[in-house]
Amino acid sequence: MSTKLTPGKLAGLKAVSDERGVIAAAAMDQRGSLKKALAKEKGADVPDSALEEFKSLVTEVLTKHASAILLDPEYGLPASKRRNGKGLLLAYEKTGYDATLPGRLPDLLDVWSVRRLKEAGADCIKILLYYTPFEKPSINDHKHAWVERIGDECRAHDIPFFLETVGYDVHGEDEKGLAYAKRKPEIVTGSMEEFGKERYGVDVLKVEVPVQMEYVEGTKAFKGQKAYTRAEALEHFRTAASSTHKPFIYLSAGVSNPVFIETLELAAESGTSFNGVLCGRATWKDGIPVYAKQGAKAFEEWLNTEGVKNIENVNRALKAAHSWFDKLGVKAEALV
Repeated sequence: MSTKLTPGKLAGLKAVSDERGVIAAAAMDQRGSLKKALAKEKGADVPDSALEEFKSLVTEVLTKHASAILLDPEYGLPASKRRNGKGLLLAYEKTGYDATLPGRLPDLLDVWSVRRLKEAGADCIKILLYYTPFEKPSINDHKHAWVERIGDECRAHDIPFFLETVGYDVHGEDEKGLAYAKRKPEIVTGSMEEFGKERYGVDVLKVEVPVQMEYVEGTKAFKGQKAYTRAEALEHFRTAASSTHKPFIYLSAGVSNPVFIETLELAAESGTSFNGVLCGRATWKDGIPVYAKQGAKAFEEWLNTEGVKNIENVNRALKAAHSWFDKLGVKAEALV
């Protein structure tokens, strides 16, 4: 199905993609979790200026090897000036969620709007939503209306809308456990199917892979407990991919670089037409203790060696990714 792309949406998607029409983007919009991780390694609270410096260093080094960077407007705007001419996605949601309320309800940043994010230099808008089809209908109805409003705001300002969905367990079980791993394919597929509907105005779905790699028998990541055979895992990739006609990209979900590379290899083996990645922690998270304990210069050196190695591993795996041009009915000559 071809979707007529407006000029602003086309320009925004081009800005964050490589020449093939693949989104090879780095992600650095972590806020609360990054602050906690840095404080833990340092053994003391860290000031906001540390987050700004960390994000700036990651951006300056890794955008030399990426098509774009995802940042947040709270701590990431200084970093956005150091992105080596690459595309910019800005996050619009508040970090985390209110754990005292049921359903992991989302919230937007108080003093930001799509208009303001665009004025700050955003080529695309990104939203993170915790979502599972198994949640109470009243909670999901709230989330559906919320996404519709953001979709309409992005349409009004003619800027691409990237929706990131992250699943969770409605029973409060361990999301790293076997029971959740078995439910994950349905959660990912159901989320992609729902938000691929035109009413939401989503241009690119940023999704989890539909399996937990440590439970896939026959992978290097396998830890001994099986949720799926390799053949079943490949089928889960295909089922999720076929649930939407929208472009979709994979997130790294905090796994290590080797596990993420193996994940992308599995996606390639399954034949899914994924359109790239927004990859954060799999490239830079091992540098957190370096920055916290040895400072900015040591972290910059780590990024230029290990960080670059990590992102180059991802880029090699992205040779199997597909262009979003075909999915959106864009002819290559329209992109020149």
